[in-house]
Amino acid sequence: MSQSPEELLAAYKSMRMMRDFEERMHVEFANGGVPGFVHLYAGQEASAAGVCANLTDKDVLLNTHRAHGPAIARGADVFAVAKEIYCRGEGLCRGRGGSAHLHDVSKGLWGANSGVGSGVALGCGAALAFRNQNTGGIAVSLVGDGGANQGVVSEAMNLASIWQLPLVIVFENNGYAESTGSEYAIAGKDIYKRAAAFNMPGVVADGHDYFAVYEVLKEATARARAGGGPSVIELKQRRYYGHFEGDAQSYRPPGEVEDYRNNKDCLLRFREKVTADKHLQGEQLDAIDKEVAALIDQVYEQAKSAALPADEELMLDIYATRI
Repeated sequence: MSQSPEELLAAYKSMRMMRDFEERMHVEFANGGVPGFVHLYAGQEASAAGVCANLTDKDVLLNTHRAHGPAIARGADVFAVAKEIYCRGEGLCRGRGGSAHLHDVSKGLWGANSGVGSGVALGCGAALAFRNQNTGGIAVSLVGDGGANQGVVSEAMNLASIWQLPLVIVFENNGYAESTGSEYAIAGKDIYKRAAAFNMPGVVADGHDYFAVYEVLKEATARARAGGGPSVIELKQRRYYGHFEGDAQSYRPPGEVEDYRNNKDCLLRFREKVTADKHLQGEQLDAIDKEVAALIDQVYEQAKSAALPADEELMLDIYATRI
């Protein structure tokens, strides 16, 4: 195992934070207190945690509208994340972005965009800047299986390969593009094999296995930093909730979610592996569970009671004024 006990504890805490945040959001949304729509990340925590464990302060992450988990994994303040989802003035984007647009440039979180697949093109821009400025930074773009079929994604992959950009493209294949199964909508079935058409490496990994995700990202990010150009990673996984909260999920096979929760859950598998290998003790993980549970209570209490943006802030950050 290539990570220290301290790094493993941090990875577990990141996944536990994402899970508890989303499980609580599921309840709060059903109670009617959350404005707009939310797209929950529960079930996919190993993906964001394994990706972000390989990023440095010089790097940037661009993710999808399923934005809560990656924002937390990248180190954005969880209180500010919750307040943004509640559209509060102290939110990550002052309450203007909401659930699907979480950004924190100070943390290298260039964030989510509602344009499906657009993060891959934006990743090309970031990677080009890093290469030209010789910062040593790389860009990682998360994109869903539905986004894999967007034209901008193919165009960006082609450009990244031609220019040999320090970009890693991670397809989080959670099985469904809204309600359309990926096995139906993806020609050839495997997204990672498309990398060969653009002359870049492509690999697949189990998105419910933190250690599998970590290792494939470790190789891909090292290659990008060393000037080896872009690569593609496909993570096979399943989300636990609907495409959005309120989705009836009638398109899913009976028992699918229960099977993944009981037999393939990333948190359970992480715990089993690190305790069986004696890298961590169960008591250490239990302590994190207790700490995070208490923190999430505070997060939601503050988010629901925080003030809305002031009226005079309505037009801020819309137009740039040049002198």
